[in-house]
Amino acid sequence: MKHFRFFKIPLHWQILFAIASAAVFGVYFPTQYKFTPDSFETFRIETEEFNSFEIGDLEHMISDAPRSKADFFVAAETYTKKALLNSQKTEIIKKTRYNPAVSRIEWFGVIFLRALKMIIIPLILSSIISGIANINTAEDLGRISLKTILYYLSSSTIAILIGLGFVNLLKPGVGVELNLSEDVSQIEFATSSFFDTLLNIVPDNIFKAFAAQDMLAVIFFAILFGFFITKIAAKQRELLTNFFNATNDVMMKMTMFIIRFTPLGVFGIVAKTIADNAEQLPQMLQGLGMYSLTVFLGLVVHMFVMLPLFLYLSSKANPFKVLKAMRTALLTAFSTSSSAATISVTLHGVQNNCGVSNKVSGFSIPLGSTVNMDGTALYEGVVALFIAQAYGIDLTLADQVIVLITALLASIGAAGVPMAGLIMTSVVLSAVGLPLEGIGLILSVDKILDMFRTTVNVWSDSCGAVIIAKSEGEQLNV
Repeated sequence: MKHFRFFKIPLHWQILFAIASAAVFGVYFPTQYKFTPDSFETFRIETEEFNSFEIGDLEHMISDAPRSKADFFVAAETYTKKALLNSQKTEIIKKTRYNPAVSRIEWFGVIFLRALKMIIIPLILSSIISGIANINTAEDLGRISLKTILYYLSSSTIAILIGLGFVNLLKPGVGVELNLSEDVSQIEFATSSFFDTLLNIVPDNIFKAFAAQDMLAVIFFAILFGFFITKIAAKQRELLTNFFNATNDVMMKMTMFIIRFTPLGVFGIVAKTIADNAEQLPQMLQGLGMYSLTVFLGLVVHMFVMLPLFLYLSSKANPFKVLKAMRTALLTAFSTSSSAATISVTLHGVQNNCGVSNKVSGFSIPLGSTVNMDGTALYEGVVALFIAQAYGIDLTLADQVIVLITALLASIGAAGVPMAGLIMTSVVLSAVGLPLEGIGLILSVDKILDMFRTTVNVWSDSCGAVIIAKSEGEQLNV
């Protein structure tokens, strides 16, 4: 086997190849829509948007060939002799997705995401408890916590300012047609305030929090548990510390095993994403091109200019070495659109490649995946001003300050799951009196942009861990 070591392709190149080939696959096999006998029967039983006469009309479509989404809607309106509502389109599309080619490989992504989510809770618990139990004093814990929070607030604020700067400069919303063809009824708009988020940090049932993967509650419990391990008798303290250290080692071994299958998982995830959005790619390049460019430019500047600058000035670490060390985590974040699902890969990169101790990374990375959302914060600021420009609403400087503060608080409350930023954007819009239905303007391109902003979120977490570790006097590989 040693003779073949030369031909072994590094993991990050495998992932890049998987992303590229999945994109080609998705474009070549775009998702179409049709009623099969089984899907129509499910539609007949579960529909709440169509009456019995309309269902009877749509039944004639069972024998039709697969169509694009636009053509399918035209056919459905021809059969029902009426214009479909957005809510009806949303419901019917969910039941008629038809893509045999992608269906054969998308299960790679499903299993990969399930495996990543499977280890999130035990990994967070063991990592945080182990890290805090190994911190010598409460003073050390308080110092690391303060540095972590200050970094999160600083980096997210800078990200929002960059986003607001670009949207004021480029004005992507001016002249946009307000044909809100995208339905926003499926979005569960955020109704809880920042203070409700703080209140919910303390769980009333920790096992319920585990089951719901309520990250802030789990992190709070783990911090308390780890802290009070340091307050018990030496014999019991050593026993529990060794137990959670060993558990954390086991979870990292499991993580390394799952990471080996990242290219397959990424292929399945990206192929489905591209196939399902193939029709909307031209729209992204045309009608929403300037909006997408604004978000993209803001993310690029923050990721490749501000954060590396912050990293170098704060810790003298080499940004290129850190980027190289975290490339697998960043590619995984890009593919999954979930910083929570990427926690295990991020921890592996920060600890094994950068050399950050578990004492720092075990605390900062899980917390950062939940409350440090630079990309999401930047995006929320851009969306608010974009929608204001599209509706012809002039936001004053004071209004934009409110957007900045609200976007910062909303990003802290956003979960590290796909489209969480879109849901929390409703908080920002409500704060300055902008119409929530304006989100329909950007729904078609949100999935693509979500991949980029999640990558920035994870990169910021990684930079933060390195900065804090350097400030604690740790000797790193970067």
